[in-house]
Amino acid sequence: MQAYIMAFVIGGLICVIGQLLMDLTPLTPAHVLVLFVVLGGILSGLGLYQPLVDMSGAGAMVPLPGFGHALVAGTIEEINKIGFWGIFSGAVKATATGITAAVFFGLLVAIVFNPKG
Repeated sequence: MQAYIMAFVIGGLICVIGQLLMDLTPLTPAHVLVLFVVLGGILSGLGLYQPLVDMSGAGAMVPLPGFGHALVAGTIEEINKIGFWGIFSGAVKATATGITAAVFFGLLVAIVFNPKG
Protein backbone atom coordinates (compact mmCIF):
# COMPACT_ATOMS: atom_id res chain seq x y z
CA MET A 1 0.00 0.00 0.00
CA GLN A 2 2.86 2.37 0.78
CA ALA A 3 4.26 1.87 -2.73
CA TYR A 4 0.98 3.06 -4.26
CA ILE A 5 0.91 6.11 -2.04
CA MET A 6 4.51 7.04 -2.87
CA ALA A 7 3.87 6.55 -6.60
CA PHE A 8 0.82 8.80 -6.36
CA VAL A 9 2.59 11.50 -4.34
CA ILE A 10 5.80 11.63 -6.42
CA GLY A 11 4.00 11.34 -9.77
CA GLY A 12 1.51 13.96 -8.63
CA LEU A 13 4.25 16.35 -7.56
CA ILE A 14 5.97 16.02 -10.92
CA CYS A 15 2.67 16.81 -12.65
CA VAL A 16 1.96 19.75 -10.32
CA ILE A 17 5.39 21.21 -11.10
CA GLY A 18 4.69 20.89 -14.82
CA GLN A 19 1.28 22.51 -14.48
CA LEU A 20 2.71 25.38 -12.43
CA LEU A 21 5.41 25.94 -15.03
CA MET A 22 2.76 26.22 -17.74
CA ASP A 23 0.44 28.44 -15.68
CA LEU A 24 2.96 30.79 -14.09
CA THR A 25 5.63 31.13 -16.76
CA PRO A 26 5.60 31.83 -20.50
CA LEU A 27 6.70 28.23 -21.16
CA THR A 28 4.55 26.27 -23.58
CA PRO A 29 3.68 22.59 -23.05
CA ALA A 30 6.38 21.70 -25.59
CA HIS A 31 8.97 23.63 -23.58
CA VAL A 32 7.93 21.85 -20.38
CA LEU A 33 8.08 18.46 -22.14
CA VAL A 34 11.63 19.06 -23.30
CA LEU A 35 12.64 20.54 -19.95
CA PHE A 36 11.34 17.52 -18.03
CA VAL A 37 13.02 14.97 -20.32
CA VAL A 38 16.33 16.83 -20.14
CA LEU A 39 16.10 17.26 -16.36
CA GLY A 40 15.32 13.57 -15.96
CA GLY A 41 18.40 12.75 -18.02
CA ILE A 42 20.64 15.14 -16.11
CA LEU A 43 19.42 13.93 -12.72
CA SER A 44 19.92 10.34 -13.87
CA GLY A 45 23.44 11.06 -15.05
CA LEU A 46 24.23 12.59 -11.66
CA GLY A 47 22.79 9.56 -9.88
CA LEU A 48 19.95 11.55 -8.30
CA TYR A 49 16.94 10.15 -10.17
CA GLN A 50 17.39 6.44 -9.42
CA PRO A 51 16.72 6.87 -5.67
CA LEU A 52 13.46 8.61 -6.61
CA VAL A 53 12.57 5.68 -8.87
CA ASP A 54 13.45 3.21 -6.11
CA MET A 55 11.21 5.10 -3.69
CA SER A 56 8.19 5.65 -5.94
CA GLY A 57 8.41 3.18 -8.84
CA ALA A 58 5.99 4.12 -11.60
CA GLY A 59 5.36 7.48 -9.96
CA ALA A 60 8.79 8.55 -11.17
CA MET A 61 9.10 6.38 -14.29
CA VAL A 62 5.83 7.17 -16.05
CA PRO A 63 6.06 11.00 -16.20
CA LEU A 64 8.38 12.68 -18.68
CA PRO A 65 11.51 12.82 -16.47
CA GLY A 66 11.31 9.02 -16.38
CA PHE A 67 11.86 8.94 -20.14
CA GLY A 68 15.01 11.04 -19.80
CA HIS A 69 16.13 8.74 -16.98
CA ALA A 70 15.53 5.66 -19.14
CA LEU A 71 17.55 7.15 -22.01
CA VAL A 72 20.55 7.95 -19.81
CA ALA A 73 20.38 4.79 -17.68
CA GLY A 74 20.18 2.62 -20.81
CA THR A 75 23.12 4.43 -22.38
CA ILE A 76 25.27 4.09 -19.26
CA GLU A 77 24.40 0.39 -18.94
CA GLU A 78 25.25 -0.28 -22.58
CA ILE A 79 28.52 1.65 -22.35
CA ASN A 80 29.50 -0.53 -19.40
CA LYS A 81 28.68 -3.66 -21.45
CA ILE A 82 30.15 -2.94 -24.86
CA GLY A 83 32.11 0.27 -24.50
CA PHE A 84 32.05 3.25 -26.86
CA TRP A 85 29.38 1.86 -29.21
CA GLY A 86 26.97 1.76 -26.27
CA ILE A 87 26.61 5.52 -26.69
CA PHE A 88 24.65 4.87 -29.87
CA SER A 89 22.68 1.76 -28.94
CA GLY A 90 21.91 2.13 -25.22
CA ALA A 91 19.15 4.72 -25.38
CA VAL A 92 17.45 2.94 -28.27
CA LYS A 93 17.48 -0.44 -26.53
CA ALA A 94 16.21 1.02 -23.26
CA THR A 95 13.26 2.90 -24.76
CA ALA A 96 12.34 0.90 -27.88
CA THR A 97 9.33 -0.81 -26.32
CA GLY A 98 7.78 2.43 -25.08
CA ILE A 99 8.37 4.25 -28.34
CA THR A 100 6.92 1.34 -30.34
CA ALA A 101 3.82 1.26 -28.13
CA ALA A 102 3.33 5.02 -28.52
CA VAL A 103 3.57 4.80 -32.31
CA PHE A 104 1.28 1.75 -32.50
CA PHE A 105 -1.45 3.16 -30.26
CA GLY A 106 -1.19 6.58 -31.93
CA LEU A 107 -1.75 4.90 -35.30
CA LEU A 108 -4.62 2.84 -33.90
CA VAL A 109 -6.37 5.91 -32.50
CA ALA A 110 -5.81 7.81 -35.77
CA ILE A 111 -7.44 4.96 -37.72
CA VAL A 112 -10.41 4.54 -35.39
CA PHE A 113 -11.34 8.17 -34.75
CA ASN A 114 -11.96 11.02 -37.18
CA PRO A 115 -10.24 14.31 -36.34
CA LYS A 116 -12.30 17.46 -36.08
CA GLY A 117 -10.74 19.57 -38.82
